Amino acid sequence: MDKVTKFDFYFHDIASGKNPTADQIAQSNMTAESPTFFGVLVMIDSPLTLGPEPNSTLVGRVQGIYGSADQKEFGLLMNLNFVFTTGKYGGSTLCIRVLGRNPALQNYREMPIVGGSGVFRLAQGIATAKTYWINTTSGDAIVEYNVIVQHFDI
Repeated sequence: MDKVTKFDFYFHDIASGKNPTADQIAQSNMTAESPTFFGVLVMIDSPLTLGPEPNSTLVGRVQGIYGSADQKEFGLLMNLNFVFTTGKYGGSTLCIRVLGRNPALQNYREMPIVGGSGVFRLAQGIATAKTYWINTTSGDAIVEYNVIVQHFDI
């Protein structure tokens, strides 16, 4: 039987400070001269919370990689795992894979969900993102994600 699950949460992508959750792992020869940081790759392990405040209730982690894949506007190619660790699914490791283009400076972004594990086996759906806060100097950002995912109740 099909089941639909909806999640709303905040992704805290912190590139600065003593304990960053996003770390640049590579860049191309042209990244430093690109206005869109084309060719940069970033590995992340960032908190997911119920609210935008850093001390809001933790519901899991976002783990994955993203890179700047557009030479004309700031657009990211993303492969993210949303790993839920508390709340309704506490004690389980659940992943939703998001693979798609994220034009990060646009107000509203839409990315496909192309799979999952645990109770999200055979998942498909949509994740929408909206930047709640960004520091363009440090690269730190808080992004609101709304997820609607269809999966099988196995």
